[in-house]
Amino acid sequence: MHKSKFFKFILPIALPAAVFAIFNSVQKPLTAQTNVNHLAMGNPTNAGSSTNNLLLSKFQYATSHNCFRGTPNWVSWQLNTSWLGSAPRQDDFRADTTLPSGCYRVQGTDYTGSGFDRGHMTPSADRTNTVANNSATFFMTNIIPQAPDNNQGVWANLENYTRSLVTSSTELYVIAGSYGTGGTGSNGARNTITTPTGGTITVPARTYKVIVVLNKPNSGAGSVTTSTRVIAVDIPNTQGVRNANWRSYRISVDTLESRLTSATGTTYNFLSNVPSSVQNVIEARVDNL
Repeated sequence: MHKSKFFKFILPIALPAAVFAIFNSVQKPLTAQTNVNHLAMGNPTNAGSSTNNLLLSKFQYATSHNCFRGTPNWVSWQLNTSWLGSAPRQDDFRADTTLPSGCYRVQGTDYTGSGFDRGHMTPSADRTNTVANNSATFFMTNIIPQAPDNNQGVWANLENYTRSLVTSSTELYVIAGSYGTGGTGSNGARNTITTPTGGTITVPARTYKVIVVLNKPNSGAGSVTTSTRVIAVDIPNTQGVRNANWRSYRISVDTLESRLTSATGTTYNFLSNVPSSVQNVIEARVDNL
């Protein structure tokens, strides 16, 4: 076959295949993350198959979903430099079809008009290494009804500070969630959101977070010592906290576990994989940096 005719014939076939290969490579997670364990610090509520404590293990994070509330009890994730890159924010809020059929699958539009933001637990900005990983943060199983001042103000500032702690020699494990009933959004106080399809989503009263700062990436609970920095916060899900300093809401992990256990009737143990002798020290301490 004449060379010019060959390229005229083969290019329409080869180019789409090449484009697909490039796009597909962008979607694939980094191979260095294949052994990631988002529950390295422990499974805070021993989540499993119960519909009010349903464990969902995704490549990007792990979560305990509460089918009765329509929100996660907690979401846990690893954060190091390998998760950060230049992938754009996808904003593709959508239902999580991995939920069992008997569990209401919150839709991406269910919060519309409620006065509450679709508040991420694992932040979009914590998953920017690939488009696929960023997109996964927009499953509604990673979202809670969050007061705009909380989500866009004090909470966002804590998220930004957390990412500032990530370096080539550090790794963080973060657990975030909410509890209680009744928050105040831009349209006033609400206990629940009734969806267009008849589903009900509980509006939480509080949002919380636990951050473990490790000085050695990929070392897990075994590297946690009595000197390890642990930050715990408990913030009201209300308006009026946009300009608040997240440091004002710091408490000990022990106090947070006690509040959650009392409010939910479920025992919380955030750092169960850490030796108890170390837990006793770091969970009693309030961060002061």
